[in-house]
Formats: sequence, structure tokens, C-alpha cells
Amino acid sequence: MSETLKSRTRQSRTTPSRTGTALVTGAARRIGACIAETLHRRGCDVFLHYHSSADSVTGLAAQLDARRPGSATVVQADLGSSDGVEHLADQVRTATSSLDLLVNNASQFFPTTVGSTTARQWDELMNSNLRGAYFLVQALLPELAVGGGSVVNLLDVHASRPMRGHAVYCMAKAGLQMMTLALAKDLGPQIRVNGVAPGAILWPEQNSCGQDQQAILNKLVMGRTGEPQDIASAVAYLGLDAPYVTGQVLAVDGGRSLNI
Repeated sequence: MSETLKSRTRQSRTTPSRTGTALVTGAARRIGACIAETLHRRGCDVFLHYHSSADSVTGLAAQLDARRPGSATVVQADLGSSDGVEHLADQVRTATSSLDLLVNNASQFFPTTVGSTTARQWDELMNSNLRGAYFLVQALLPELAVGGGSVVNLLDVHASRPMRGHAVYCMAKAGLQMMTLALAKDLGPQIRVNGVAPGAILWPEQNSCGQDQQAILNKLVMGRTGEPQDIASAVAYLGLDAPYVTGQVLAVDGGRSLNI
């Protein structure tokens, strides 16, 4: 093998070629940050959306730009409002004319009690988990359509099997699941739309899951919680590697859905 070919081979192994542009909502921390890092490692330039976690998202962007200068762009918006959704779409349009992948990951999660649920709680959960995702897809349709883009929505195993004490959250995720199927039908074949439904990956920071953690673990066929990378790999597969897959929801739950 010539020295030139050896050099190109080494470079291809360490520096992936650009494979597109991706927007990840809720990318500052936890699973969202892992998704963004994985897509970046696959060669995507990434828009890192955040609402309030400025320090975290700035640090992530710096890490990604250190690997590939100019490849990470921070965008801020409150997706709970119509103005926020349009503001985010405007930031993306200003930077690029095409979007290859939109990952709707941003979400709020907290319990609601039937009998004392407030309109504010309803709005916060519905807007962050469903309404914002729908109108963001709608706002970015021209950019997604340019190169035959893809949408991946982050659902939940509880979109189809309710969690006690979290009725509104479960309804919002159920709506997002139906949105995934409906938009796949409406936007195909030009734009693919799929979903990933995580199971027990990271325990909620506010510890509000309403169920004993050990009881949840006992229902996992795999016998352990998953890792954020398990979700990120599934998103990368559906978004980048599955050109003939649309309208599907991939459960990444360690077999939990078998025992709910």
C-alpha cells in the first residue's frame, strides 16, 4: 500500500467525512447530549438546542468543535411557545438551507394527580412533549425536504402502557407516538419519520417515577438499566442508516415492554 493511501486510510478512520446536518432538541445534557455527540462522531454537523442549560450546552459545543472546527452550533429556544418554535426554526434557516435530521428529544417529565392537575401542568407537558415537536417539524419542512431528510422522535415505553401518577405525561407521549405514524404517512416518501421508545435508561433527576426502582429492574429481561448510548445508537440507525424504514417505533427498553 502506498504512503498516500495509508495516510488517507488513517484519516478516514479518525476523521469521518461530513454526513449531513442534524438538529437535536434538548441537547445540553443526559440522553440529548449523548445523541448529539454520537451524530457528530458519525460526521454530522450539529445544532445543539437548549432552553436553560446554557453552561452545559456551551461546554458540549466546545468539545465537539475541538474535534471538528465549526461543526457545532448552539441554538436557544423555549419550545413550549409558538414564538419559541419559530425562533428556533429561524436560527436553523439562517445557518443552513437544508436539514438532514431532526431529533425531537426535548421533554418535560413530572407527575400529575387526577383530581388536582392544573392547566399549567397540562400545558407544560403537552407543549414540551408533543406540540413543540409537531410545529418544529412543520416549520422546518422546506429544509428537511431539500435532501430527503429524516425525523426521529424520542417517545417512551409509557406511550402505550401508562405509568401510575403520570397520566398527562403518558398522554403527551402517546400523542407523539401517533404523530410519528401520521407524519410518516403524510410526509413520505420524501421525509422519513420514526421514533425511539426508551425504557429504563436514566432515573429521573427529580426521582418522581412513582415506582420502586428495584421493581422496575425486576421486569427487565436484560436484568439491568440501559445506557444513553443505547438510545443514541438507535437514533443514529433510524436517522442515518435506515433509508427504507419509516413509520416505526423502536423500543430500546431491555425487554421491559414484555413484562409491563
